[in-house]
Amino acid sequence: MVTLATVSPCYNEEEVLRHSVERLTALFERMIAEGLISRESMMVFVNDGSRDRTWEVIRELHAENRFVRGINLAHNVGHQNAIMAGMMTAREWADAVVTIDADLQDDIECIPKMVKAFEEGNDIVYGVKVSREADPLMKKLTAQTFYRLQSTMGVESVYNHADFRLMSKRALDMLSDYKEHNLYLRGLIPQIGLKHTTVDDVISERFAGKSKYTLGKMLRLALNGITAFSVRPLFIIYNIGILFLIIAFLIGCYVAYSFLFGYVEPGWASLIISIYLVGGFVLMSIGIIGTYIGQIYTEVKGRPLYHVQEILS
Repeated sequence: MVTLATVSPCYNEEEVLRHSVERLTALFERMIAEGLISRESMMVFVNDGSRDRTWEVIRELHAENRFVRGINLAHNVGHQNAIMAGMMTAREWADAVVTIDADLQDDIECIPKMVKAFEEGNDIVYGVKVSREADPLMKKLTAQTFYRLQSTMGVESVYNHADFRLMSKRALDMLSDYKEHNLYLRGLIPQIGLKHTTVDDVISERFAGKSKYTLGKMLRLALNGITAFSVRPLFIIYNIGILFLIIAFLIGCYVAYSFLFGYVEPGWASLIISIYLVGGFVLMSIGIIGTYIGQIYTEVKGRPLYHVQEILS
Protein backbone atom coordinates (compact mmCIF):
# COMPACT_ATOMS: atom_id res chain seq x y z
CA MET A 1 0.00 0.00 0.00
CA VAL A 2 1.32 3.45 -0.95
CA THR A 3 2.47 5.89 1.71
CA LEU A 4 1.54 9.25 0.22
CA ALA A 5 2.66 12.75 1.12
CA THR A 6 1.12 15.94 -0.23
CA VAL A 7 3.44 18.95 -0.19
CA SER A 8 1.99 22.47 -0.18
CA PRO A 9 4.10 25.65 -0.15
CA CYS A 10 2.51 28.36 1.99
CA TYR A 11 3.07 32.10 1.91
CA ASN A 12 0.56 34.09 3.96
CA GLU A 13 -2.10 31.37 3.69
CA GLU A 14 -3.64 31.50 7.19
CA GLU A 15 -7.09 32.17 5.72
CA VAL A 16 -7.27 28.93 3.72
CA LEU A 17 -5.22 26.42 5.75
CA ARG A 18 -7.95 25.02 8.00
CA HIS A 19 -10.39 24.66 5.14
CA SER A 20 -7.74 22.97 2.98
CA VAL A 21 -6.79 20.54 5.76
CA GLU A 22 -10.44 19.61 6.26
CA ARG A 23 -10.82 18.78 2.56
CA LEU A 24 -7.55 16.84 2.38
CA THR A 25 -8.37 14.93 5.58
CA ALA A 26 -11.71 13.81 4.16
CA LEU A 27 -9.91 12.73 0.96
CA PHE A 28 -7.21 10.85 2.90
CA GLU A 29 -9.77 9.00 5.02
CA ARG A 30 -11.65 7.94 1.90
CA MET A 31 -8.50 6.79 0.12
CA ILE A 32 -7.42 4.81 3.19
CA ALA A 33 -10.84 3.14 3.37
CA GLU A 34 -10.53 2.24 -0.33
CA GLY A 35 -7.07 0.75 0.25
CA LEU A 36 -5.31 3.29 -2.01
CA ILE A 37 -2.95 4.74 0.59
CA SER A 38 -1.65 3.71 4.00
CA ARG A 39 -2.56 5.26 7.35
CA GLU A 40 1.00 6.62 7.59
CA SER A 41 0.25 9.03 4.73
CA MET A 42 0.59 12.72 5.48
CA MET A 43 0.05 16.29 4.28
CA VAL A 44 3.15 18.50 4.54
CA PHE A 45 2.85 22.28 4.65
CA VAL A 46 5.97 24.35 3.93
CA ASN A 47 5.93 27.81 5.49
CA ASP A 48 7.89 30.03 3.11
CA GLY A 49 8.66 32.96 5.40
CA SER A 50 5.04 34.03 5.83
CA ARG A 51 4.32 37.36 7.52
CA ASP A 52 0.96 36.33 8.96
CA ARG A 53 0.03 33.47 11.32
CA THR A 54 0.59 30.71 8.78
CA TRP A 55 3.20 28.84 10.84
CA GLU A 56 1.18 29.18 14.05
CA VAL A 57 -1.85 27.70 12.26
CA ILE A 58 0.28 24.83 10.93
CA ARG A 59 1.46 24.15 14.49
CA GLU A 60 -2.12 24.08 15.74
CA LEU A 61 -3.22 21.77 12.94
CA HIS A 62 -0.25 19.46 13.59
CA ALA A 63 -1.38 19.11 17.22
CA GLU A 64 -4.98 18.44 16.17
CA ASN A 65 -4.63 16.30 13.05
CA ARG A 66 -2.47 13.17 12.76
CA PHE A 67 -1.96 13.70 9.02
CA VAL A 68 -0.48 17.21 9.28
CA ARG A 69 3.26 17.84 9.24
CA GLY A 70 5.08 21.14 8.83
CA ILE A 71 8.35 22.57 7.57
CA ASN A 72 9.30 26.10 8.58
CA LEU A 73 11.88 27.74 6.32
CA ALA A 74 14.20 30.32 7.86
CA HIS A 75 13.14 33.00 5.36
CA ASN A 76 11.19 33.49 2.16
CA VAL A 77 12.89 31.65 -0.72
CA GLY A 78 10.12 31.65 -3.32
CA HIS A 79 7.53 29.19 -4.57
CA GLN A 80 9.86 26.87 -6.52
CA ASN A 81 12.46 26.56 -3.76
CA ALA A 82 9.74 26.00 -1.14
CA ILE A 83 8.33 23.13 -3.23
CA MET A 84 11.84 21.69 -3.55
CA ALA A 85 12.37 21.89 0.22
CA GLY A 86 9.09 20.07 0.83
CA MET A 87 9.78 17.34 -1.74
CA MET A 88 13.32 16.67 -0.59
CA THR A 89 12.13 16.33 3.02
CA ALA A 90 8.99 14.31 2.28
CA ARG A 91 10.79 11.76 0.07
CA GLU A 92 12.29 10.33 3.26
CA TRP A 93 8.79 9.75 4.66
CA ALA A 94 6.73 8.55 1.69
CA ASP A 95 6.69 6.33 -1.42
CA ALA A 96 5.21 9.12 -3.55
CA VAL A 97 4.80 12.88 -3.17
CA VAL A 98 2.05 15.07 -4.64
CA THR A 99 2.77 18.81 -4.82
CA ILE A 100 -0.31 21.02 -4.69
CA ASP A 101 -0.81 24.67 -3.72
CA ALA A 102 -2.28 25.30 -0.29
CA ASP A 103 -5.38 27.02 -1.69
CA LEU A 104 -6.43 23.70 -3.34
CA GLN A 105 -7.58 25.39 -6.53
CA ASP A 106 -6.31 22.28 -8.28
CA ASP A 107 -8.77 19.38 -8.31
CA ILE A 108 -7.95 17.16 -5.31
CA GLU A 109 -10.05 14.39 -6.89
CA CYS A 110 -7.11 13.99 -9.27
CA ILE A 111 -4.97 12.67 -6.40
CA PRO A 112 -6.60 9.19 -6.29
CA LYS A 113 -6.14 9.00 -10.08
CA MET A 114 -2.48 9.96 -9.65
CA VAL A 115 -1.96 7.23 -7.05
CA LYS A 116 -3.57 4.64 -9.35
CA ALA A 117 -1.34 5.77 -12.23
CA PHE A 118 1.67 5.45 -9.89
CA GLU A 119 0.66 1.90 -8.99
CA GLU A 120 0.47 1.15 -12.73
CA GLY A 121 4.18 1.96 -13.00
CA ASN A 122 4.31 5.71 -13.69
CA ASP A 123 6.98 7.56 -11.71
CA ILE A 124 5.63 11.01 -12.61
CA VAL A 125 1.99 12.01 -13.06
CA TYR A 126 1.25 15.55 -14.25
CA GLY A 127 -1.95 17.43 -13.49
CA VAL A 128 -2.85 19.19 -16.75
CA LYS A 129 -5.37 22.04 -16.64
CA VAL A 130 -8.32 21.36 -18.96
CA SER A 131 -10.48 24.23 -17.69
CA ARG A 132 -9.65 27.69 -16.30
CA GLU A 133 -13.21 28.98 -15.92
CA ALA A 134 -12.59 29.84 -12.26
CA ASP A 135 -9.55 31.99 -13.08
CA PRO A 136 -9.90 35.76 -13.66
CA LEU A 137 -9.67 36.86 -17.29
CA MET A 138 -6.23 38.46 -16.82
CA LYS A 139 -4.82 35.28 -15.29
CA LYS A 140 -6.19 33.20 -18.16
CA LEU A 141 -4.58 35.47 -20.73
CA THR A 142 -1.23 35.68 -18.95
CA ALA A 143 -1.15 31.92 -18.37
CA GLN A 144 -1.74 31.15 -22.05
CA THR A 145 0.88 33.73 -23.04
CA PHE A 146 3.25 32.15 -20.51
CA TYR A 147 3.02 28.67 -22.06
CA ARG A 148 3.16 29.92 -25.66
CA LEU A 149 6.23 32.04 -24.88
CA GLN A 150 8.00 29.04 -23.38
CA SER A 151 7.20 26.91 -26.41
CA THR A 152 8.38 29.61 -28.82
CA MET A 153 11.66 29.94 -26.96
CA GLY A 154 12.30 26.18 -27.06
CA VAL A 155 11.61 25.30 -23.42
CA GLU A 156 10.36 21.70 -23.19
CA SER A 157 7.55 21.43 -20.65
CA VAL A 158 4.08 19.92 -20.29
CA TYR A 159 1.56 22.37 -21.76
CA ASN A 160 -0.93 23.77 -19.21
CA HIS A 161 0.84 22.01 -16.34
CA ALA A 162 1.91 24.09 -13.34
CA ASP A 163 3.23 22.41 -10.19
CA PHE A 164 0.43 19.93 -9.44
CA ARG A 165 2.08 16.54 -9.91
CA LEU A 166 2.92 13.21 -8.32
CA MET A 167 6.52 12.01 -8.17
CA SER A 168 7.78 8.67 -6.92
CA LYS A 169 10.63 8.40 -4.43
CA ARG A 170 12.84 7.18 -7.29
CA ALA A 171 12.02 10.26 -9.38
CA LEU A 172 12.70 12.53 -6.39
CA ASP A 173 16.05 10.84 -5.77
CA MET A 174 16.97 11.56 -9.40
CA LEU A 175 15.73 15.16 -9.08
CA SER A 176 18.04 15.64 -6.08
CA ASP A 177 21.02 15.09 -8.40
CA TYR A 178 20.19 18.34 -10.22
CA LYS A 179 22.12 21.07 -8.42
CA GLU A 180 20.64 24.06 -10.20
CA HIS A 181 19.93 27.20 -8.19
CA ASN A 182 17.71 28.95 -10.72
CA LEU A 183 14.93 26.43 -10.22
CA TYR A 184 12.25 25.97 -12.83
CA LEU A 185 10.66 22.66 -11.92
CA ARG A 186 8.21 22.62 -14.84
CA GLY A 187 11.15 22.41 -17.22
CA LEU A 188 13.50 20.39 -15.00
CA ILE A 189 11.28 17.44 -14.07
CA PRO A 190 10.46 16.38 -17.67
CA GLN A 191 14.21 15.96 -18.19
CA ILE A 192 14.30 13.08 -15.68
CA GLY A 193 12.87 10.83 -18.39
CA LEU A 194 11.07 8.22 -16.29
CA LYS A 195 7.69 6.79 -17.30
CA HIS A 196 4.99 9.41 -16.92
CA THR A 197 1.37 10.20 -17.70
CA THR A 198 -1.18 12.97 -17.16
CA VAL A 199 -4.55 13.47 -15.46
CA ASP A 200 -7.11 16.19 -16.23
CA ASP A 201 -7.19 19.04 -13.72
CA VAL A 202 -10.17 21.42 -13.45
CA ILE A 203 -9.33 24.63 -11.58
CA SER A 204 -11.77 25.86 -8.92
CA GLU A 205 -12.11 29.22 -7.17
CA ARG A 206 -10.09 30.04 -4.06
CA PHE A 207 -11.92 29.53 -0.76
CA ALA A 208 -10.47 32.75 0.65
CA GLY A 209 -7.64 35.24 0.18
CA LYS A 210 -5.86 36.19 -3.00
CA SER A 211 -3.44 34.34 -5.25
CA LYS A 212 0.19 35.06 -4.37
CA TYR A 213 1.25 34.48 -7.99
CA THR A 214 1.18 38.04 -9.29
CA LEU A 215 1.82 39.03 -12.91
CA GLY A 216 5.31 40.16 -11.94
CA LYS A 217 6.14 36.81 -10.34
CA MET A 218 4.80 34.94 -13.36
CA LEU A 219 6.95 37.03 -15.71
CA ARG A 220 10.03 36.40 -13.55
CA LEU A 221 9.26 32.68 -13.55
CA ALA A 222 8.90 32.70 -17.35
CA LEU A 223 12.19 34.57 -17.77
CA ASN A 224 13.93 32.17 -15.39
CA GLY A 225 12.55 29.16 -17.27
CA ILE A 226 13.59 30.51 -20.66
CA THR A 227 17.13 31.47 -19.65
CA ALA A 228 17.64 28.25 -17.67
CA PHE A 229 16.56 25.90 -20.47
CA SER A 230 17.01 27.69 -23.79
CA VAL A 231 19.66 29.71 -25.64
CA ARG A 232 17.21 30.62 -28.39
CA PRO A 233 17.05 34.31 -27.33
CA LEU A 234 20.77 34.56 -28.13
CA PHE A 235 20.17 33.20 -31.64
CA ILE A 236 17.27 35.63 -32.06
CA ILE A 237 19.65 38.49 -31.21
CA TYR A 238 22.13 37.15 -33.77
CA ASN A 239 19.47 37.03 -36.50
CA ILE A 240 18.16 40.50 -35.65
CA GLY A 241 21.76 41.74 -35.80
CA ILE A 242 22.07 40.42 -39.37
CA LEU A 243 18.77 42.14 -40.24
CA PHE A 244 20.13 45.43 -38.87
CA LEU A 245 23.25 45.05 -41.02
CA ILE A 246 21.05 44.62 -44.10
CA ILE A 247 18.99 47.69 -43.13
CA ALA A 248 22.18 49.67 -42.54
CA PHE A 249 23.48 48.63 -46.00
CA LEU A 250 20.22 49.73 -47.66
CA ILE A 251 20.30 53.07 -45.81
CA GLY A 252 23.92 53.50 -46.95
CA CYS A 253 22.90 52.89 -50.55
CA TYR A 254 20.10 55.45 -50.23
CA VAL A 255 22.47 58.01 -48.67
CA ALA A 256 24.95 57.49 -51.52
CA TYR A 257 22.15 57.90 -54.07
CA SER A 258 20.91 61.10 -52.36
CA PHE A 259 24.43 62.52 -52.25
CA LEU A 260 25.05 61.85 -55.95
CA PHE A 261 21.79 63.41 -57.07
CA GLY A 262 21.75 66.30 -54.63
CA TYR A 263 18.85 65.24 -52.41
CA VAL A 264 20.77 65.49 -49.13
CA GLU A 265 19.13 67.79 -46.57
CA PRO A 266 20.71 69.04 -43.32
CA GLY A 267 19.44 67.27 -40.15
CA TRP A 268 18.18 64.28 -42.01
CA ALA A 269 15.56 62.67 -39.74
CA SER A 270 16.36 59.12 -40.81
CA LEU A 271 19.81 59.46 -39.19
CA ILE A 272 18.22 60.03 -35.80
CA ILE A 273 15.75 57.21 -36.38
CA SER A 274 18.53 54.78 -37.22
CA ILE A 275 20.54 55.82 -34.15
CA TYR A 276 17.58 55.21 -31.84
CA LEU A 277 16.73 51.96 -33.59
CA VAL A 278 20.22 50.51 -33.34
CA GLY A 279 20.72 51.93 -29.84
CA GLY A 280 17.52 50.29 -28.62
CA PHE A 281 18.53 46.96 -30.11
CA VAL A 282 22.00 47.15 -28.53
CA LEU A 283 20.55 47.91 -25.10
CA MET A 284 18.04 45.04 -25.43
CA SER A 285 20.84 42.69 -26.47
CA ILE A 286 22.99 43.69 -23.52
CA GLY A 287 20.02 43.08 -21.22
CA ILE A 288 19.40 39.55 -22.54
CA ILE A 289 23.09 38.62 -22.43
CA GLY A 290 23.33 40.15 -18.95
CA THR A 291 20.46 37.93 -17.80
CA TYR A 292 22.36 34.83 -18.89
CA ILE A 293 25.52 36.09 -17.17
CA GLY A 294 23.47 36.72 -14.02
CA GLN A 295 22.19 33.14 -14.12
CA ILE A 296 25.77 31.87 -14.41
CA TYR A 297 26.82 34.12 -11.51
CA THR A 298 24.10 32.68 -9.28
CA GLU A 299 24.96 29.08 -10.19
CA VAL A 300 28.70 29.55 -9.63
CA LYS A 301 28.20 30.88 -6.10
CA GLY A 302 26.47 27.62 -5.18
CA ARG A 303 24.55 29.00 -2.21
CA PRO A 304 21.94 26.77 -0.49
CA LEU A 305 18.44 26.90 -1.97
CA TYR A 306 16.85 27.10 1.48
CA HIS A 307 17.42 26.66 5.21
CA VAL A 308 14.97 24.61 7.28
CA GLN A 309 14.41 26.19 10.66
CA GLU A 310 11.99 23.65 12.13
CA ILE A 311 10.23 20.42 11.15
CA LEU A 312 7.00 19.09 12.65
CA SER A 313 6.93 15.36 11.94
